[in-house]
Amino acid sequence: MGLPGSRNGSLWERYRSLLTAVLILAIASGTAVFLFRRPEPVAITIIPPGPTATPLPSPTPGPITVYVTGAVARPQIMVSLPYGSRAIDAIEAAGGFTADADRVRVNQAQLLRDGDQVHVFALQETNAAPEIVLATPSDSGIVYVNSASQAELESLPRVGPELARRIIAYREEHGLFTTLDDLLAVSGIGPSLLEAITPFISLEVR
Repeated sequence: MGLPGSRNGSLWERYRSLLTAVLILAIASGTAVFLFRRPEPVAITIIPPGPTATPLPSPTPGPITVYVTGAVARPQIMVSLPYGSRAIDAIEAAGGFTADADRVRVNQAQLLRDGDQVHVFALQETNAAPEIVLATPSDSGIVYVNSASQAELESLPRVGPELARRIIAYREEHGLFTTLDDLLAVSGIGPSLLEAITPFISLEVR
């Protein structure tokens, strides 16, 4: 009679291959089920945000032209200066003060406008009151097209109510006129009309 341990050993030896095959089959089946049941990958669509609208920069008024006379190195000349220039800028553009310039009567900080006359008095000049300022503005009859009302625009030569409305509408839609040629974009303004109104207009913002 054999020992129980020996019998169990015999059974294991007899069925070991079968048990191994069953185990391998179970592992393979489990792996196949896992693979087939794996969820489909989710496609993610990234939609970039649209471009942000960048506001257009405000147009900068063009340069101004002023007439410089009196006690400066180069008197009686016209100089072109950036918008926002002051009296001292015009004086320096004309070569600076002469030795006999009366600087006490000069408002060097005065802001200039297109068409101003900058006069520097000499010490010996007595034909003008001491309170007269440096720059003599030329406002008479000038229409500031970047801020003018309908009535002011109609005061210009050959500009009627309809054209005045077009100028204002164009200004509101496109912004300030930065050069005189910008006015040619307004329907009804041609080269001849622009030439006729140029002596009476300014691009300065008032």
